[in-house]
Amino acid sequence: MRERMTPSISRWLFAALWLAMVATFCHAQAPVNFTVQQKQVSPTEVDVVFTAKIDKGWHVYSTDLPAGGPQSAVMHTEVAEGAAPMGGLVKQGKEIAEDDKIFEMKVRYFENNVTFIQKYKVTGKTYHVKGYLEYGACNDQMCMPPSTVEFDYTGKGPEEAPTPEPKKEEAAKEQPAAAEATPAAVLAAAAVPADTTGTLIAENADTVATTVVDSALVASSADKWWQPSVDELKTLNGGNISDRSWLYIFLMGLLYGLLAVFTPCVWPIIPMTVSFFLKRNKDKRKGLRDAITYGISIIVIYLALGLLVTAIFGADMLNNLATNAVFNIFFCLLLVVFALSFFGWFELTLPSSWTNKVDSKASSTSGLLSIFLMAFTLTLVSFSCTGPIVGLLLVESTTSGNWLGPAIGMLGFAIALALPFTLFALFPTWLKQAPKSGSWMNIIKVVLGFIELAFALKFFSVADLAYGWRLLDREVFLSLWIAIFFLMGLYLIGVLRFQSDGEERKAMPVLCIMLGLASIAFSVYMLPGLWGAPCRAVSAFSPPLYTQDFNLNTKEVRAAYTNYEEGMAVAKANGKPVMLDFTGFGCVNCRKMEIAVWTDPTVADRLNKDYVLISLFVDDKTPLKEPVEVEYNGKKRTLRTVGDKWSYLEEMKFGYLTQPLYVLVDNDGNPLARSFSYKEDVDEYLKFLKEGLDNYKE
Repeated sequence: MRERMTPSISRWLFAALWLAMVATFCHAQAPVNFTVQQKQVSPTEVDVVFTAKIDKGWHVYSTDLPAGGPQSAVMHTEVAEGAAPMGGLVKQGKEIAEDDKIFEMKVRYFENNVTFIQKYKVTGKTYHVKGYLEYGACNDQMCMPPSTVEFDYTGKGPEEAPTPEPKKEEAAKEQPAAAEATPAAVLAAAAVPADTTGTLIAENADTVATTVVDSALVASSADKWWQPSVDELKTLNGGNISDRSWLYIFLMGLLYGLLAVFTPCVWPIIPMTVSFFLKRNKDKRKGLRDAITYGISIIVIYLALGLLVTAIFGADMLNNLATNAVFNIFFCLLLVVFALSFFGWFELTLPSSWTNKVDSKASSTSGLLSIFLMAFTLTLVSFSCTGPIVGLLLVESTTSGNWLGPAIGMLGFAIALALPFTLFALFPTWLKQAPKSGSWMNIIKVVLGFIELAFALKFFSVADLAYGWRLLDREVFLSLWIAIFFLMGLYLIGVLRFQSDGEERKAMPVLCIMLGLASIAFSVYMLPGLWGAPCRAVSAFSPPLYTQDFNLNTKEVRAAYTNYEEGMAVAKANGKPVMLDFTGFGCVNCRKMEIAVWTDPTVADRLNKDYVLISLFVDDKTPLKEPVEVEYNGKKRTLRTVGDKWSYLEEMKFGYLTQPLYVLVDNDGNPLARSFSYKEDVDEYLKFLKEGLDNYKE
């Protein structure tokens, strides 16, 4: 006797999925929100207090981190008249310390909230303190550029204290002249000097070509290069990504629906249901109408399920489930349970009382309502086979980043599931030619079990990377996938058997043997990946290459330029498109992309040969010639460093403020294709580069 899962366990699984999704995720527009105030502790001491609320999943780095790591929290005092700083920045909150594999150092950070305090000793009758707090914030997928919180406070000190002497040259007096700063003024703050020589990396690293950058070329093109392109990039992002993902999700739902048709819970029901509709009505047209209505009812039921998921969880939650570690662990466990049920260890069944009530209601009613209830009965009766497939489809569609994903996926699934009922009603003679129920349906279930087990590892990998457990490095992941698909191949060719196959199983059909050989060949294809081969067919699922301990692939890409104007001038002189790499010295995910994606030989060749690569470090502390005050979206901001300039360029020109961000532009600074952010998918990255190159040539 096979062990069966009780109805209470089935209900618990889906109740747990519901509660986990409702309780876990919260998304706000700004990941870190600082407030600043001064606190007069005594006549001789004043504190400047910075209080931050940090979104879930984000963290703010602590003070005094080692050099070469993420951006520390640092206080900059620009004016201190009648006052002097007392010690360094004081931090309050629950500090978390962990070893960072990328930076090879221990980093410290805060989650949820943190308070930084800078104490000042008041030495004059009045005081004036002015400056800014600089901090870094990241989550598992991206980092914000070093951000600032400015303050400017005055107050009274002890009556007996001397009156402070104002400085002859105050920064405030210079601000009005810079208040009307334009992008051209920002350019002038770090212009390329005349006859600056840049270097282009050729295909052969030993062969170097040089290009002289003329300052006149920079001056004539600067206005074009700094023109905002927010709307153009938004159009490119919206038009390319969502349309493609909608089609992918729909086709995925269609495929899963077709697989569900051939399971033991659905296929045997089709001839009985079609015959019932055709025989219960003397009028063939009415019987045909009822069968079509039955198919439409199936579509309505599953489409309503997809819309319900979207309505309950909302667009923001669905767009972020792909990167939420807790959800990915839950999805992994859920898919393992589904796989075990397909292997025949137990069956997922809904309470029989549900089916009996709906079935009796369908028998006691008439008309369209009875047909709809019959379709609903089918969804309940076939749950042990369709439930795991629907669960996998919902997991894949909700983590696709498309807020309509569940509805689109369920629409494809329902159309495929309803199609045979309608077709056999239209062409009843086809029923005689349809294959009879048999052991082949159990083979489909077992194969689906292997596939769900493989997908479970994909979701566990996301959580493993997020928490840094390093339990599922790339070679471990590939080893498990090699084993899974090799065993699936052995099953399809008849070597491996399951208890659900029965004691006597006939020889496997030719189609199964061919598919089994393909599965074994796929396992062999993945073997070189254990030594660092890209294995592009699985790069979207496997952990990044940097997690692999033994890697023979050492191809490296380095940007020839770290100055926007200089790189753009070289690209224009050489007639090449540009890839802008908005990055940071302390950006963990930037390093991951460089190690996992840029090291792919094809990606490296394309970046080195076809593009001029410009890396703009938003945390570059090199000071500008002089601070420049700019205004964007009604907010004033002072640019003090080269990194400030690049973060302003990213926000003002492209409407983004996160790293990594990759933008392909032509020689006038216009976007060529959609932007690309943190996604360790070599195939997608190559499509992104090819799209920009094709548009540039056109």
